[in-house]
Amino acid sequence: MSNRIKHLNRILLAGTGSGCGKTTVTCGLLNALVRRGVEVRSFKCGPDYIDPMFHSEIIGTKSRNLDLFLCGENTVKYLLAEDENCREEKDGCPEKAAYAVIEGVMGLYDGIGFKDDRFSANHIARVTQTPEILVVTVRGKSRSLLAELSGYLSFSENRVKAVILNHCSSGMYPVYRNMIEENLPVKVLGFLPPVPQAAIESRHLGLVTAQEIQDLKNKVDALGRAAEECLDIDGILALAETAPEISYEDIPLTAAVKTSPRIAVAKDKAFCFYYEDNFRLLNKLGAQLVFFSPLEDESLPDNISGLYFGGGYPEEYLKTLSENRTMLRQVKEAVQSGMPVFAECGGFMYLGETITRDAKTYPMAAAVSGNFHMTEGLVRFGYKTLYANCDNLMCKKGDSIGCHEFHYSDTDCYGQGFTARKGERSWQTIHADETVFAGYPHLHLWGNVAFAENFVKKCAAYGAAAGMGGTAWKSL
Repeated sequence: MSNRIKHLNRILLAGTGSGCGKTTVTCGLLNALVRRGVEVRSFKCGPDYIDPMFHSEIIGTKSRNLDLFLCGENTVKYLLAEDENCREEKDGCPEKAAYAVIEGVMGLYDGIGFKDDRFSANHIARVTQTPEILVVTVRGKSRSLLAELSGYLSFSENRVKAVILNHCSSGMYPVYRNMIEENLPVKVLGFLPPVPQAAIESRHLGLVTAQEIQDLKNKVDALGRAAEECLDIDGILALAETAPEISYEDIPLTAAVKTSPRIAVAKDKAFCFYYEDNFRLLNKLGAQLVFFSPLEDESLPDNISGLYFGGGYPEEYLKTLSENRTMLRQVKEAVQSGMPVFAECGGFMYLGETITRDAKTYPMAAAVSGNFHMTEGLVRFGYKTLYANCDNLMCKKGDSIGCHEFHYSDTDCYGQGFTARKGERSWQTIHADETVFAGYPHLHLWGNVAFAENFVKKCAAYGAAAGMGGTAWKSL
C-alpha cells in the first residue's frame, strides 16, 4: 500500500440524539446546495440504509456509508476520499471545489456501548478530522439550551465548531443565536423551522424508504427552500473549507476474475438495503451486476451466475412475493443447481421456507431451511463479529468480518456456518457452504475484501463449469 493525501471540503452534521432533526437538516442542506450548483457528495455514519436513499434522491449520485466498526479507520478514510465521480486536482487545486456532507448517527457521542464513544459520529469526525455542526432542537427550551450545548461542547474531545437550531421560528432565531454566541465558543449557522409539508412517515425499521414516497421531490424541495432561506449556507461552506487534508493508505484493487460474471441483485421496494460501496467493490473485482425485482419480474435475468439478496421489507409485501411462484421456483432451482447466493436479513427470509405475520403464513422460496415470524421487538440487534466455522462461499474456516443486525423477526433455523460474538456472548448463525451464504447479519464487504473476491470467483467458476464463458443461467 502507498500513502495518499487528498483535500476534500467537508462537514459532519451531528445531533444531540435520535429525533433531533439530523436527517431533516441534512436533506434540506443537500437540496439547497444542489440548487446552488455546488458539487456535493453525501455520506451517512453507521450502518443505516434508509437515510442514504434520501440523500441519493436529492443529489442525484449514490450516498455512501462510513462505519468504523465494519470497515476500520483506514478504509473509512479511503472511502471518504476516493470517488471516481470527483474531479481530479490540477497543481494541487481542484478544478471545481467539491464538498462532502456527512450525516451523523444517533447522538454525537453514541457508539457501540456506554463506556466510551467508539464508532460514534464523533469518533468518525476525529478520525477523518472533519468539522462538526451540532443539530439541536430548541422546542421547549430557553436558557436550558445553553446548559445542553455547554455539556456537549465540554463533555469529551470533539470537533464541534457550530450549531444549527431545529424547530426554531424566524422570530426567535435572533434571540437564540445571540444567547448562544454570547455565552459559548461556537457559531450558530442558521435554523430550520417546522416544515409540515415535508413530513415523512415512519415504520418499525425507521423512516419509510425514498422509493415509497410518491411526492418525495415536493417534500425535499420544500425542505430545500426552507434551508436556502434559513441556513447560513455561506458559513457552512466556509466551515467545510477549513477541513485539513485526509491522509490514508491506498487500497489497490484489481479484477479477481478474467471473465465478467453476471450477478443478479434483487432490488425493489421489498429488497432495498444495500451499501453502495458493496456494489462498487463487486464491480471493481470484475462482476457485472444485473438488477431484478422479486416483486414484479416473473423470472430471473438470463445468463447469470450468481445471486445477491439484500435486506429490506419483505414482510410488507408477503402476498405479492408468495404469489410470484415462477420467481420463487427459479430462485430455488438456481440455488439447488449450485449457483452462488449471498443473502442478508430480508433476503435470507425470502430464501427460507415460510414467513408468518399476523397469524398468516406465506410460502417463500424454500432454497434454505427455516421458517420466519415477525416479532414485536428487535432481535439480536447491533454490531458483532463473525468467525467462520467451515470453508464456505465467502471465506475459509477461521476468517472473520464485522457485521450488523437490525430485524423485527426471528427464525427456527439460523444456520451453523459462523460463530457470532458480541462482547462475552456468542451464538451460531448463517447457512454457509461452498455455494450459499445466507443469514440475518448485514456485511460491509470492505471490512474484509476477500469475502467479495471469493464470491466473485465462485460466480465465475459456476459460469465456467456450465461452459457459458462466465454466465450460466437462462430462465425457462
